[in-house]
Amino acid sequence: MKIDLSGHHIDITDSLRAYVNEKVGRVEKHFDHVTDVHVILSVEKQVQKAEATIHVKGNKIFAHSEHADMYAAIDSLADKLDRQIIKHKEKTTSHRSKQSRFDKFEEDDTRLDLEN
Repeated sequence: MKIDLSGHHIDITDSLRAYVNEKVGRVEKHFDHVTDVHVILSVEKQVQKAEATIHVKGNKIFAHSEHADMYAAIDSLADKLDRQIIKHKEKTTSHRSKQSRFDKFEEDDTRLDLEN
């Protein structure tokens, strides 16, 4: 996974870069098919903003967060990305192997008929 980090009206320090890599890197723990991540950190007046776009196979996932503290904005952004990645993973997982509810009821009815 490649993480691109850029800043608008802010200098990206080594500690900020390491913090973003640590927090956004945990997304890979939930979903292995992440190709790259683009994170933008910006400052507008007293508001610190963090935005991220994650490219996965066939989709883009975007999240943004605002807070008075940049580290808190990055934490919130990472939590949002985790939730969206988990949701995306569940959508792409095939649920066909599970028996449908309708088929299960039909089997129960045939068992009842055989017992009587």
